[in-house]
Amino acid sequence: MSADRQGDVSKEAKQESVLLRPLGTAAAPGQELVCVFGTGDMGRSLGLRLLQSGYAVVYGSRRPHSCGPLPQGAQATGHEEAARSAALVFICVHREHYDFLETLAPQLKKKVLVDVSNNLKKNLYPEANAEYLQRLIPGAHVVKAFNTLSAWALQNGPSDANRQVYLCGNSDEGKQAVAEVATKLGFTVLDKGSLSAARELEDFPLQLFPEWRMPLRVAVGLTASFFFYLLIRDIIYAYVDQGKDVSFRIMVSLANKVFPIVSLIMLSLCYVPGVIAAFLQLYRGTKYRRFPDWLDRWMLCRKQLGLVALAFAFLHVLYTLIIPIRYYVRFRLSASTISQIKENRTSVFDTTLAWRADSYYSMGILGFGLFLLLGITSLPSVSNALSWREFSFVQSKLGYLTVFFCTFHTYLYGWDRFLQPYGYKWYTPPAYLLSLVVPSLLIVLKLLLLLPCVNRSLMRIRQGWERNDAEDGSARVLLT
Repeated sequence: MSADRQGDVSKEAKQESVLLRPLGTAAAPGQELVCVFGTGDMGRSLGLRLLQSGYAVVYGSRRPHSCGPLPQGAQATGHEEAARSAALVFICVHREHYDFLETLAPQLKKKVLVDVSNNLKKNLYPEANAEYLQRLIPGAHVVKAFNTLSAWALQNGPSDANRQVYLCGNSDEGKQAVAEVATKLGFTVLDKGSLSAARELEDFPLQLFPEWRMPLRVAVGLTASFFFYLLIRDIIYAYVDQGKDVSFRIMVSLANKVFPIVSLIMLSLCYVPGVIAAFLQLYRGTKYRRFPDWLDRWMLCRKQLGLVALAFAFLHVLYTLIIPIRYYVRFRLSASTISQIKENRTSVFDTTLAWRADSYYSMGILGFGLFLLLGITSLPSVSNALSWREFSFVQSKLGYLTVFFCTFHTYLYGWDRFLQPYGYKWYTPPAYLLSLVVPSLLIVLKLLLLLPCVNRSLMRIRQGWERNDAEDGSARVLLT
């Protein structure tokens, strides 16, 4: 090999360890230097957030001269030099690439390693990634953290919502260092304990709407049940009994009956568990006994039930708005007008019908407006700005008022139709009557709880009074 060729190879090898700027100038006085292994989306977003929060950032890469665009102000160097430069190292690489870290064990000894990795599916490996990393580098303080945040959340910070950083580790010193960084980045920290909790944290991002499963199942079940019920009553009945093909009504008319029915029932289901809990406390005479598990699960998913109900209410509003432009409606109006002209007759204005129609629309608008208010105040960014009393007033007092308006809206829709024999096709009740069962029962039970004698007893129980105290004054229950 010629001397010139040897010189080129030497320069190329030297270039592999060249920094974007000298390490000595990385951190200004008072700036803490943090190392990040990995230059993917997560690594770049984390580095950008660290820089914005006043940290100096150095990236460790196997190709520091060609590792892609990095946040302005950061620097890149080889793995060994980056590991040696900082006491806190973020590991933003996949588990299958952890092997290179084993060779850096001397440089990483007694340093805090923050594992932010996730897997593609649960139980992919026999042990958690953080536990595997601790086994590879036993001399380091491994902390599992930041894996429940997305790159987008790191770039935008916690301003869009109240985001938490979950962490776990065997070293209190390491967890404290990571907690300080997370707090400085603007996130709240929740310590989940030792490193044995790492698998739980790694499984957390893999969960698909865990709190939404029950509400979605209820919504799908109710939608399917009422759709087929109305399909039999409105479409199949007309074809069998009258020989008419009105299948075109499936797309709009049928849907616009199903959506409000499901919305009203699910809105009522948000408040039914609270009423059940109140009657349980009255029956037991104490608030210090646990509710049944099914009631606990029901109460924990009330927010999701309400939001799904609001989505169905939105669909009902949108479908209602397109009714005047439907071909079927325009055809019926023009046919009715032509028929009246040919027969030289006019319709008499019905004041009662006008009152009914205006009241029906008014109750629907008021109910939907309050429904929107409930949905908006359930958002974390809005609810965090409210005091507990304000939040409780909106979600409880105005919530029951919303149920009342929506239920009254449905009663006005039915009016006296339940008295007409033609409404009971094949001896089945109209669907709107079925939708009124749950909200009507809820309103009656709530009115019972508002009776002064009942409400007084319930308030005393919720303030700590127990029935045993009244029955036996000598056998007081110690309340803690």
